[in-house]
Amino acid sequence: MASNEEQFTIALNNGDLKVFEEVYTLYFKPLHVYAGIIVKDETEAEEIVQNVFMKIWEKKERIEIQTSLKAYLYKAVYFDSLNLLKHQKVKSSYQTHSTYVMKNSKAASATDQLLHRNLEDRLRTALNELPEQCRTVFQLSRFEDLKYREIAGRLQISEKTVENHMGKALKILRLKLADFVTVMVLVMIHLKNMLH
Repeated sequence: MASNEEQFTIALNNGDLKVFEEVYTLYFKPLHVYAGIIVKDETEAEEIVQNVFMKIWEKKERIEIQTSLKAYLYKAVYFDSLNLLKHQKVKSSYQTHSTYVMKNSKAASATDQLLHRNLEDRLRTALNELPEQCRTVFQLSRFEDLKYREIAGRLQISEKTVENHMGKALKILRLKLADFVTVMVLVMIHLKNMLH
């Protein structure tokens, strides 16, 4: 194997398969154990490590290792392991929700309606707390589907001012409704219908 990190990078950039295989052989087992500790699944851990090495080989011509090779590999495995866990969590949540809806459609429907009403109330309150011009711009954009140019014409202000008001409104609403961000789209649809 190359005697230092710089030599390894140069060899890899040149497509030296022998050096790559030596690195793979040296680090595969410890990286597999490391990934296994994180994801708690040996098969998934093996796939993560293989994918890390595959990605390194695929971008070998332009790869730059700023840290040590060992740190680079462990960091790559760490982030890929976390990504897998996040994906599994989202998938599990979706499956759990889908199963619940299938088995308890009436109860789920009532719960969803209650949740939507709660969200609508929260959004209405948050909108009312916006500065008047800011709120007007937001409502014209989101509830009347007007473009910035059209809003600027109606309110006799510049498009840049409209853009600034929208940015401010969205920032304030995100802060006030942080716990409801994931279902904000549903609220917008319901509130738009309710206000017209």
